[in-house]
Amino acid sequence: MAEEVKEKKKKELPIMEVTTCKSTQQMLRKAAEDGVETAFHRAMDMKACPIGADSACCKHCAMGPCRLSSKDPYGKTGICGASIDVIASRNFARMVACGTAAHTDHGMTMLDVFRGVVKGEIKDYQIKDEQKLFDVAEGLGIETAGREVKEVATDLYHELERTYTQVEGEIPFANRVPPKTLAKWREAGIVPRGAMREIMEIMHRTHMGVDQDYENMVKQCSRTALADGWGGSMVATEISDILFGTPSPVLAGVDMGCLDEKQVNIIVNGHEPNLFESLIASVNDPKLLEEAKGAGAEGINILGMCCSGAEVLSRHGVPHAGNFMSTEAVLITGAVDAMAVDVQCIMPALAPLAECYGTKFFTTNPRAKMEGAQHIEFEEHKPRKCTDKVVKEAIGRFKNRKAKIVIPQNKSLGIHGFSHEYINYMLGGTFRASYVPLNDNIINGRIRGVAGVVGCTNPRVRQDYVHVELVKELIKNDILVVQTGCSQIALAKAGLMKPDASVLAGDGLQEVCETVGMPPVLGLGSCVDNSRILIACAEMVKTGGLGDSIADLPVAGVAPEWYSEKAIAIGQYVVASGIFTVFGVTFPTIAETKFHKLLFDGLEKQGFGKWGFATDPYEMAAMIIDHIDKKREALGIMGERERVLMDMADRQALEVEAGEE
Repeated sequence: MAEEVKEKKKKELPIMEVTTCKSTQQMLRKAAEDGVETAFHRAMDMKACPIGADSACCKHCAMGPCRLSSKDPYGKTGICGASIDVIASRNFARMVACGTAAHTDHGMTMLDVFRGVVKGEIKDYQIKDEQKLFDVAEGLGIETAGREVKEVATDLYHELERTYTQVEGEIPFANRVPPKTLAKWREAGIVPRGAMREIMEIMHRTHMGVDQDYENMVKQCSRTALADGWGGSMVATEISDILFGTPSPVLAGVDMGCLDEKQVNIIVNGHEPNLFESLIASVNDPKLLEEAKGAGAEGINILGMCCSGAEVLSRHGVPHAGNFMSTEAVLITGAVDAMAVDVQCIMPALAPLAECYGTKFFTTNPRAKMEGAQHIEFEEHKPRKCTDKVVKEAIGRFKNRKAKIVIPQNKSLGIHGFSHEYINYMLGGTFRASYVPLNDNIINGRIRGVAGVVGCTNPRVRQDYVHVELVKELIKNDILVVQTGCSQIALAKAGLMKPDASVLAGDGLQEVCETVGMPPVLGLGSCVDNSRILIACAEMVKTGGLGDSIADLPVAGVAPEWYSEKAIAIGQYVVASGIFTVFGVTFPTIAETKFHKLLFDGLEKQGFGKWGFATDPYEMAAMIIDHIDKKREALGIMGERERVLMDMADRQALEVEAGEE
């Protein structure tokens, strides 16, 4: 047996089969030379549990754990008598609850910071986008005329706090939902009251002996997930914009080639922008820059990873080193002097791996400590106390570098930062900002529809491959792609975030991209910024011509390489909003069970969206194209109508004519 284990450890990782990222491939070869392992190696050595993957097991009480057969799901029940539908729906509900908790806790953190800024208790952050503050407040019915910023901000804080603490009524941003969609939610009893209430209730329902009707459980799954998409995540996005600035297009680099051997390299990995914003201030501090130069460095180079990196990539143009499945690989370069992390998507393997290369590794959030990591508490009232120390430690490591440094020379430039506000301006200009050109070009057939390609990367599939191939197929078929999170980084590395990538698009989409001057793939930010996609869908309905509800729109969502419970929560709120949503890798149900049929067919018949599943990118694309064509047919816009898209010069000419009149 010992010999078998020893032989298994010698098994060589098929590098080209596990990732398409050239930088990660290079670092995996270096990992083999250095004798270190990564998640790719562990995934190869540990096969996924087939019963767990099918959600056919239950460990919610001590009578079990109970295991049902995916081959004969109705052949037996759990000890308590729970059927496969009860077990699978409870497991699914707990994934929704955890994913929603992650995003809403993030949103609550942002709201806490906002409160501190408004009260004057937090001095290091300020309200940078006053116009957005007033716009959000007015949208929620808060009086703004003639009032001071602090007064409006105080009222906005109290209104948004209801998103979390309210026990009855409807969350504030429910007023952004198209009336027909909201009416459907009310009819079904799934309008969220408050995130804490919904998460508490769904967890109670999953306790043994409580909710044992899978259809009833799915209703609470929808209600809880909607508290994420139209609640916690939306609050996080809006408050981040108000405090740190609303993104607009910015040119930025992506990939490990953004590392610089001659500079102190600091990577921020996680999801909360507060840490990153403070670190940006620290690395630009003249005293710390002078200290870095005194240590022999040319400067301090700060880079992002995962979603906090995607936020500052979109907001400030800070370079991004790579997505989730490259977080270990970037440490193997030996060039990272410090990595500071906060919450979500942080592998425990990073701490010992960082030690191997002498990289300083710091946890900063009290929610997320890690064995083997040095903890430097990040406190919003005195953020520089933490971030200055991170920079000083990084400078010390630069001065005493011992690890062999190998930096992959791969770097892709792209345009990021397409917020809802900027898309509005981009399509219509300063005085006619609107979604009319988008809707018109969907109606006339130049744009077939819109797909939100979002989510993670997963070592169970070839890194980035499904994202990239899927998106190429979609844009080739005139489908405009919007994206967030790790997907955005995958496509940026592939060069799809540049305007000249429109040559890969179909004739119609290419014409629109060239006229507007935009890429065929629009990066919106982090995973909480999926709320921007919801806002865009609501605006498309409001603009007119594409139906009366989100369920009428020729749009789809897809998470090709998902791995986290947050992804399930996102998928469920997108489905509950009325959008067809396709997942790859695996899905926690058994096909042909009643619970599976409800998710994949029944919800759509009730007037919502539905789930889809495929592992092949071309199959995913075919499913999405077929769905969008069915929506176009239902809207009566399958035939192409000749209509000229006005460019900015045309719009300016109209404005001049209007002024002369």
